[in-house]
Amino acid sequence: MEFVLALHSHLPYVLNHGRWPHGSDWLCEAALDTYLPLLERLEELSAEGTPAPLTIGFTPVLANQLASPVFAREMAAFFEQRLAMCDAAPASLAETGDAALVPLVAFWQSRLIRLQTLFRSIDADLVSAFRRLQERGRLEIIGSAATHGYLPLLARDESIRLQLAVGREEHRRLFGVAPTGCWLPECAYRSRSKGRPGIEEHLADAGFRYFFTDAHLAQAGSPLGAYSDVPLGAERFDAERHDPSAAPAARGRSSRSPYRGYRVSRRGAPAPVAALVRDPRSSMQIWSRHQGYPGDESYLEFHKIRWPGGLKLWRVTGADVDLGAKRAYEPPAAFERAASHASHFVHLLESLTQGKPADKDGVIVAPFDTELFGHWWFEGADFLAATYRELRRRPARGVRAVTASQHLEAHPPKVTVQLAEGSWGANGDHGMWLNDRTAWTWERLRGLEDAFWEAAPAAVAATAARPVLAQAARELLLAQSSDWQFIISTGAVVDYAERRFTLHSDDAERLIGALVAGAAGDASALEAGGRIADELQRRDDLFPDVLAAVAEALDG
Repeated sequence: MEFVLALHSHLPYVLNHGRWPHGSDWLCEAALDTYLPLLERLEELSAEGTPAPLTIGFTPVLANQLASPVFAREMAAFFEQRLAMCDAAPASLAETGDAALVPLVAFWQSRLIRLQTLFRSIDADLVSAFRRLQERGRLEIIGSAATHGYLPLLARDESIRLQLAVGREEHRRLFGVAPTGCWLPECAYRSRSKGRPGIEEHLADAGFRYFFTDAHLAQAGSPLGAYSDVPLGAERFDAERHDPSAAPAARGRSSRSPYRGYRVSRRGAPAPVAALVRDPRSSMQIWSRHQGYPGDESYLEFHKIRWPGGLKLWRVTGADVDLGAKRAYEPPAAFERAASHASHFVHLLESLTQGKPADKDGVIVAPFDTELFGHWWFEGADFLAATYRELRRRPARGVRAVTASQHLEAHPPKVTVQLAEGSWGANGDHGMWLNDRTAWTWERLRGLEDAFWEAAPAAVAATAARPVLAQAARELLLAQSSDWQFIISTGAVVDYAERRFTLHSDDAERLIGALVAGAAGDASALEAGGRIADELQRRDDLFPDVLAAVAEALDG
């Protein structure tokens, strides 16, 4: 049986929107904790000849930020800030009677210098570094919607087409090839309804050939679960697991195996889109800090941070241990534990092949947010590397790692299914994004979408209006980010999410107003709109070819 490990990398647009705690520091922390360590591990595996056919996605909004000179400058400053914290930490620890923790400062200092050196060696360009790994055949990079918009809830099909067209073209621009696979934001899906195309139809029209879906949408298991105790930047990593047999989605329905790819119905399509289904068992082992590996007592404690300085110096110690009673972190023991857990995980994968009839088309799919590995679970990148090494050591045990495209090319799906509507969020439906606390955002977006797409045809054809239209499209796309509703629903930093959503909505509204006035003959209003667009582009500088995607979305 084949094994596909898929990582989904995403953060909303934060450059030029402050630093700490929810501005560029959020992005720099993800790069330091996750993207750089993952790159380091993948390069190590490549150098030693260990296959690591990872399938990894970068949302266009994240990739644009990682490729930005602004991020390069922010990251350089972030390294210097963290290293200065290490310089000051020994004296501070001695003053508070914590001198026993001083040796851990050297661990952090050495790690920071090593990753800083790596960052400089790739010319501060993470996107190109991962692109080179793909060009060497080491991994597959998949695409996504432009700003991680929650596609089933967008009011206009033109908006869905814009999200996917920008996603495809930005991927081509930054990674050199068009993406074959697409990460549906929040794994959110709906089929054809009330004359509107299903999500798979939009994907096929945009050139995508496969996507990932949660098990309950294929009637093969339970939703990923509910969220609790959610820190910003680790939103999806504290999910509670549930028994698939007890899930409402599973009761009263025929069960489909998650261990195969499926064709997804698309009326009249010569090349249907394929869906790869999350395996509940292997995913649960990693996803939950309560029931899976990340909660092991040896691992670094995420929640306890020393101030001033921001260093994490303690280990989990125990599931019910108060933060004040956490014991000192021991890096060698933690990394040894990661290797042990990797061995256990490969054994689990092998056990999933047992007791099943031989199935050459079988596949185990384990999709996760990339930021789990390193940011939330500090040792996660080492676990991934150890997993690939363990798979290499056990080639005859029935599990072979491949990329998603490699599996689908060798084993084209033969069975067609109609997926259920829903997501990988709490309860498996749209409720994490559409509820009493977020309904107002969808009402606002509906009006903005209508106004934008009514103004767009005339603006596309008018040279003077195009810069205003381009920036209006950027602001609309940023307002559509699913992050804002998610953060509001979790109750974490609600004011930040509401402020960002309102900011981009207000700016899109101002620009659309200028387009409407310009179309009515008010040249001064359009000229003023151009000045606003210039100012906003300096702040929200992404998607340089967005106008072509707007034209494509209009053509349908």
